[in-house]
Amino acid sequence: MSTSPHLTAPSNTKENEVQTVLVVDDEPTARIALAARLKRLGYRVIEAVDGKSGLSALRRERPDLTILDWVMPEIDGPSFCEQVRQDHELRTSQILMMTSNDQPEQIAEGLARGADDFLSKAASKYEIMARVQSGMRAASLIRRLEDVTEEIRRKQATLERELQSAARYVESLLPAPGIVLPGIQMVHAYRPSLGLGGDLFNIISWGEGVLGLYLLDASGHGVSSALRSAALSTFLRRGNLLRHVGSTDPGAILTEANKQFPLTEDGNYFTIVFARLDIRARTLSYATAGHNGAFLQRSSGDFCWMAQPNLPLGFDGSTIYVTTDLTIAPGDRLYLLSDGLYEVPDQNSELWGQDRLEETIRQFGCRPLTDVVSGAIAEAIRWQGHEQFPDDVALMGIEVTDRVV
Repeated sequence: MSTSPHLTAPSNTKENEVQTVLVVDDEPTARIALAARLKRLGYRVIEAVDGKSGLSALRRERPDLTILDWVMPEIDGPSFCEQVRQDHELRTSQILMMTSNDQPEQIAEGLARGADDFLSKAASKYEIMARVQSGMRAASLIRRLEDVTEEIRRKQATLERELQSAARYVESLLPAPGIVLPGIQMVHAYRPSLGLGGDLFNIISWGEGVLGLYLLDASGHGVSSALRSAALSTFLRRGNLLRHVGSTDPGAILTEANKQFPLTEDGNYFTIVFARLDIRARTLSYATAGHNGAFLQRSSGDFCWMAQPNLPLGFDGSTIYVTTDLTIAPGDRLYLLSDGLYEVPDQNSELWGQDRLEETIRQFGCRPLTDVVSGAIAEAIRWQGHEQFPDDVALMGIEVTDRVV
């Protein structure tokens, strides 16, 4: 069976295909005699007169089995084997070494340098048949494995393209950073794990001077989590909330969302923080469902973590989520974040933690919000020692500027 030289393996090995043997031997009589015997056994045979031409034939023809003489000029049998094992495209080739000296030391050397089996030049036709059939079985198994591996690679490439496409869709749902209301600036960072995540955040305009905002986290990763997050974000659109809830109250919104999104059959759920920022009343109202990633940094530098002891969405349909109110002032900054940011482990499995995150943000002081958000992500990366986060990471920062006054 032959293939194009640039392929690593035939696309398929069919049961009725004639198998190919490459015979490499510089002794014409021995080579021709062995080739004739193999042809009588039903194999297609290719002959090469030395190691150099044998390597060329191996690359060109990709035989199922190579039978190789030990003693040859320029490239002997063991050197031939070493070159094959060092070649990425040839290294799985099955090689049967022929030798007139079948001492244990020589056999050990041949195996160590890359031969798969040995055949004595004085072997009977029965032994030749047995050795060749054994090599063919091994070659067939290897090629099946290569076919399966190649199919897995193709499917993986397709899956990665689909994940990238889905990730672009999820990112298209995120709000554009900048001035979202007069007196309100927003900056965010989004780093999904494995190319696609279940974290999502957005802003809802409730009218003049009033803003809704949320960050949600679907348990799990991948396409399923992303689709569930997209579904919940659709429910959280302004028109849906007015229709289903009839209120901008964060607690009422989460109470209704809890009824609309019960646990899945696999036990998946959401955590979420939902806030309403009223510039006119200078209030921040919020409710959480199993989510601890939100805090208000006062212009004075004080931190107020907005954690509430309650269940994630979907665990108990009768849960009532309560709204908490805080006052806001110019210079205050609100941060909504996923736990994937502060739960990153270092090489000793120690988590970065909320305290280190808070200290990092505190050290930035009054620097621009863009610097704080990007700096927090960079510090988490430094802590874990690499760019790829083990969980989805989302961070949204909202600053109340002096235009509120």
